[in-house]
Amino acid sequence: MSVNSRSRSSLTLNQLALLKDSSSVDTTVFYVGVDVGTGSARAAVVDSVGNILSMAERPIARQELKPDYITQSTTEIWNAISYCVKSSVRDAGVDIEQILGIGFDATCSLAVINESDDEPFGVGPDFNNNDQNIILWMDHRAVDETKEINATGDVSLKYVGGTMSIEMELPKIKWLKHNLPEERFQEAKFYDLADFLTHKATGSEARSFCSTACKQGFVPPGVETSKHGWSKDFLEKVKLPELVEDNFRRLGGAPGLGGTWLSAGEVVGPLNAKAAEDLGLTSNCLVGSGVIDAYAGWVGTVAAQTDIPIPSLIESNESKVGIDKSAGRLAAVAGTSTCHIALSRDPIFVEGVWGPYRDVIAPGFWLAEGGQSCTGALLAHVLNTHPAYSELARLADASNVSKFDYLNARLEALSLERNARSVVALAKHLFFYGDYHGNRSPIADPRMKAAIVGQSMDTSVDDLAVTYLAACEFIAQQTRQIVEKMTSAGHHLTSIFMSGGQCRNGLLMRLLADCTGLPIVIPRYIDAAVVFGAALLGAVAAKEAVKKRDSNRSRSTSFKLPSDLKPLSESIKNTDLASPYTAPSATASTTNVSAIAAATGGFPFPVTPSLPEDSKVPSKSKLSQTAHDNYDDDDDSEEESPVTFGAATEKHKELEHKIKNLNLDGKKQKGTGEELWDVMVNLSGGGKVVVPSPSNSADRLLLGIKYKIFLDQAETQQRYRELVDGVENAIAIN
Repeated sequence: MSVNSRSRSSLTLNQLALLKDSSSVDTTVFYVGVDVGTGSARAAVVDSVGNILSMAERPIARQELKPDYITQSTTEIWNAISYCVKSSVRDAGVDIEQILGIGFDATCSLAVINESDDEPFGVGPDFNNNDQNIILWMDHRAVDETKEINATGDVSLKYVGGTMSIEMELPKIKWLKHNLPEERFQEAKFYDLADFLTHKATGSEARSFCSTACKQGFVPPGVETSKHGWSKDFLEKVKLPELVEDNFRRLGGAPGLGGTWLSAGEVVGPLNAKAAEDLGLTSNCLVGSGVIDAYAGWVGTVAAQTDIPIPSLIESNESKVGIDKSAGRLAAVAGTSTCHIALSRDPIFVEGVWGPYRDVIAPGFWLAEGGQSCTGALLAHVLNTHPAYSELARLADASNVSKFDYLNARLEALSLERNARSVVALAKHLFFYGDYHGNRSPIADPRMKAAIVGQSMDTSVDDLAVTYLAACEFIAQQTRQIVEKMTSAGHHLTSIFMSGGQCRNGLLMRLLADCTGLPIVIPRYIDAAVVFGAALLGAVAAKEAVKKRDSNRSRSTSFKLPSDLKPLSESIKNTDLASPYTAPSATASTTNVSAIAAATGGFPFPVTPSLPEDSKVPSKSKLSQTAHDNYDDDDDSEEESPVTFGAATEKHKELEHKIKNLNLDGKKQKGTGEELWDVMVNLSGGGKVVVPSPSNSADRLLLGIKYKIFLDQAETQQRYRELVDGVENAIAIN
């Protein structure tokens, strides 16, 4: 099949440009993305047309010596990053001199460093262990400190959803102040983990707007009465005057007072010699300003070209330029929890949603962040705690499919066996409210818990399947609640761009579309969207390196490696870096239909949705074969047919009217955030769309009435708690 006979919607714009003119894209430049999650570090090598050439992953430990005290080590994390970068570069087979940009993302955790020697600083509960110098985002030790900060009512709290979360970093710093000797606390300086990584890589004290505005109480200059970002009055009000000393030195300084603050991907500096040696790269590689991991997911997904037109999305972009085009695209970055991130040109305040944060992604633009504390963790909990879990594991293993694929298939069979109208109707009298770990958005109440109405004593796999269906429905209904809150506040949301392993779950994707009424876009890279986003930050930074390289070439000079650094091919060619934790990029799961049918009784059911080809990562990539090997999206491909309780997704069509408007001749309008947006659009590639069922369909009507019950369950729980607390308070007084 020729390249030109296929649907071009699956190609990145840089690939389309190559098809038109082989000299239009510099294919000698590569980028590295580094993603530090809660449980592992990953690195990926990305080429200039958006292919992930290779990826490596290594686990990182977390220590919990006491309940709610969860720590990690920057030393272990940096060593894991170094391993992953070297491994992925080796597997990609590219020259390290051609890797000109690197970007980092990480969890929003507090890294503490000794100011005098830049070494790790112990954060307790064992203060003698300096290796444990990160207070993880999920650490909940700072309960009292969070209450004290929120009691101030300071204007800065307005920009973190009205109250500071216990997951943020200022409460953690305040806890350290309360629990360390004064002279010891004076020795510490503080970083969000992503900013620590760019510091480790470059030696620079530059901080990101993303880390400081989103998690540390920093209000960008010009917002409200802020002059230098940090508020002297606020920090003194919360009894942290040490952070004010020497123009906020322990926090990296301040804009206008010697400190440097950057938006996503702006150049921090080149890799220093030690970091280049650790990572197996060169000091010609520039570091882009990092972001919190969920925001890297935003970068890696929302510029995807969709395989079918989304009319509301096209209409909303008609008069926009640059990164303003991303407004209305809600990124849902799903994992253990899910973050919901949306950009706007103007500040929009949403009750129970963090932000709005200015300058985080691009100067002058605002981002809001909602979230669900448990999504992936919720589904795992529902499966693991059900009496039929062992039986499910046996059946799924025997069928050679995932537990979720098996349950989705079993639900289809049950709908036939029970003569139900659809899969959704199987749970019509089961009312599942799943805030097991509190509510992040939009109620913003950490005391919220789960409540299930309609359970029986059934302990079969069938009961587990229906309970799992109800849990998926809860995730989708709560997403609708967040979307409605954001919409009513002023966001004009047109679509949801998903990422994470949950994208493979056709049942959950269909429920999200039908509950919210919005099309769901599933990206080219499912699990790899975040690390891909980090690589795009490196691509933005690399623009300066490319200019430098081209300038050097024009003077007939070439890049030279640092004298103490050998080329990677020489330094590790005899080193076995293979690891059981090295993983390829996410590959769309393929359901073994015949195996499931045999295991569940031979029922007829449609195949779960065909997901974006998250192609198996080759050790080497030849650009001439890229379109055929990695983007084989034939026009004659089978029509998507998701779990059948909603309308099937339309057959993929060629979007010729879009191709005509791709501006491949380079004639582009300029707008704020253009550089980052250009990189995102040119490298992101295609995304599959799950279209919601018609609003008057039976399942949409059922889900609509169950949404009202969902809201009532939340309100009733709060009311019950108030009644009980009222009695308890009266008893305590008497």
